[in-house]
Amino acid sequence: MAGTVKRIKLGSQGLEVSAQGLGCMAMSCLYGPPEPEPDMIALIHHAINSGITLLDTSDIYGPYTNEILVGKALKGGMRERVELATKFGISFADGGKIRGDPAYVRACCEASLKRLDIDCIDLYYQHRVDTKIPIEVTIGELKKLVEEGKIKYIGLSEACAATIRRAHAVHPITAVQLEWSLWSRDVEAEIVPTCSACRSSKLKIWSIIKSYLSVLMK
Repeated sequence: MAGTVKRIKLGSQGLEVSAQGLGCMAMSCLYGPPEPEPDMIALIHHAINSGITLLDTSDIYGPYTNEILVGKALKGGMRERVELATKFGISFADGGKIRGDPAYVRACCEASLKRLDIDCIDLYYQHRVDTKIPIEVTIGELKKLVEEGKIKYIGLSEACAATIRRAHAVHPITAVQLEWSLWSRDVEAEIVPTCSACRSSKLKIWSIIKSYLSVLMK
């Protein structure tokens, strides 16, 4: 039976998600060895059944294996109960190079759809901004993917205020993912007001503060 986690709207395009999301990265990488797959699938199912329906992953997590894990967890009718976010932009094959060229954007989307075994990504983020490619070019390709039904909404991660404004002029930006905590409040100067003006929602990342606290508690 689903829990009673509050629902909120992201951006102005109609996306509604649970106020609390589930970041899936650590299930596959970065904070130690990958966790047992059956345990992580059970965890994802528990979150969904508790009312947490916004799931966050990326092609760079693993790399690739986290998307595969999430895709397996969404079998058996679970896909219809979640809002799924994934990301592109950090090319593992190129040694972590940041890329936002149209061909790369499209190839990443197609690969993520295949790994997740779904037809459409709910929220597709540019994980990091490629400063060598005008943001208008990258968002232009993402807009085409929206029009083709391969993604529903567009997000940015760790983008500056000027980039958010330029991107939003091409296509509405539904969400901006960033570090916002007691340790990191610089985003309040420009990025938060810009998101408010563009009606983009701010998704907070707490990984740095959690990592620091975990060290203190050891």
